[in-house]
This record gives sequence, C-alpha cells and structure tokens, in this order.
Amino acid sequence: MAGSLGMSKMLGNPINLSGATRAVPSPSNHSSFKTMAFFSNFTKKKVSPPSKQKSSAVVSSADDELAKWYGPDRRVFLPDGLLDRSEIPAYLTGEVAGDYGYDPLALGKKPEEFARYQANELIHGRWAMLGAAGVIIPEAFNKYGANCGPEAVWFKTGALLLDGNTLNYFGKPIPINLVVAVIAEVLLLGSAEYYRFNNALDFEDKIHPGGPFDPLGLAKDPDQAAILKVKEIKNGRLAMFAMLGFFLQAYITGEGPVENLSKHLSDPFGNNLLTVIAGSAERVPTL
Repeated sequence: MAGSLGMSKMLGNPINLSGATRAVPSPSNHSSFKTMAFFSNFTKKKVSPPSKQKSSAVVSSADDELAKWYGPDRRVFLPDGLLDRSEIPAYLTGEVAGDYGYDPLALGKKPEEFARYQANELIHGRWAMLGAAGVIIPEAFNKYGANCGPEAVWFKTGALLLDGNTLNYFGKPIPINLVVAVIAEVLLLGSAEYYRFNNALDFEDKIHPGGPFDPLGLAKDPDQAAILKVKEIKNGRLAMFAMLGFFLQAYITGEGPVENLSKHLSDPFGNNLLTVIAGSAERVPTL
C-alpha cells in the first residue's frame, strides 16, 4: 500500500484521501503544480463558507464560557495551587450557577436543603440589587442637580414618613403616608411571593421562570441562559455585600454612600476607613 501510494505521487495519478479524489501533479511540472494549488485554494473557500466558520467560532466561545462556571473544571473559590479539588464537597458538582465549591458549614449537603438555600440566596440577591439601585440613584440625582425631594438619602426618607410626611418623587408630593405605603407593600409583594412560593403559574423552574418574565428574550438560548444565571447570582452576592456596607456607613457616618464617596474622592487621605476608625475625620452619627 505504501509503495503504490509513493508510485502514485511520482506519476501524478489520482489519490483517494478521506473520500476526496484529487490529482497530485508531478513535482517536475512546476507550472501545473502552481495552477493546481491556485484552484485548490479557490475550491477550499467554496467548501467552507465564512458563515459556518463564524457560527462554529461563536459556539466554541459559548462552550469555553460555560466551562468556566460549570462542571468539574469550573472556577472555584481558591486557585488550584491553594486548593486541592478533592477537598471540594462531593455534593457540589458544578451543576448549579454560582457553585464555587465553597460550603464550609455543609448547609447544602441535603438535596432539599440545597435547593431551598439556593432559592433563598437568589431571592435575597435580587432584592439587594433593587435596593442598592434605590439607595444610590436618588441620592446621586439629588446631589448633582435633580430634585428628588427634601431628603433623598435612603434612611432619611423613611424618617420623613415616620414624622408624618408623605412620599415625594422628583419633588412631587404623593398623598401616600406611611400606613398606606406599608399596606400596599404587604398586599402587592405578599401576593407576588405567595404565587412564587406555591408556583401558582406552574413554571418548570420557579426561580428562573423565563417566559413573560423575560420580555426581551435574553435567555431563549439555553447556553446564554446558563451564562446569565451566573452573572445574576454574582451581581446578587455583590449587591448583598453592598447593602451591608450601606447599613454600616449610615450608622457610622450618618451619610449616604454617594456623599461618603464624594468626600473620599475630594480628600482620599483625610476621608477613608482608617481616619473613620481613628476618629480623626469629622463624623456626626445621626441614627
């Protein structure tokens, strides 16, 4: 077989490779070789259209991104040099978004407990993301020119309602006092939570329902949906830490996060965590 293959190459006879028949020109015929190479390159472009190459590149990119966050080779809470993957609990298999192999208290050892904690973390993360936006945006608008009411700092807004005032949005008073606001929140949010908890709308995945809750169709593709789940839980965890920071800042400084950031940027060495702890910065807690 090897001898006949070599003889075929020498004589310029057709060779069958992977089902494709192509004449191999004799090396002595240089012009024939160049002509054949030219048409060979042209044929290759016809067989492999750019759209298919682009499509395969997109698929490969999505697979690479999924491999970062799911499966046994996913990213974990410590680099490989500092963590032996055999130390990761066996029940943390990398099938759930945000699984970094970290569960020091073994809270997710039981499957039913794992699912419950997963849902609780996601719901709290979503609330924290909304809360963080509600803390920052009104104060930032009020500080830089917009009229968001007499007190746009998040904890002072509640104090105004406790003093008998009504809600105020962008300088427009709304005739809703604290009692009406609390009743409306309990009814609206309680009803939504009841439907979610009991899966009254019969969603296949009640914590990632999709459908009418994805009006832009961002998660129609399963791979894209898996990546978005990771982004959501990562941002939710960050927002929960941010809300904890807002609480501590408000208690210690009596100011909102935007004002704290503004003072720090104007004088980084005079207004920072160390100066607050040392008491050298002027602070007047009001809570």
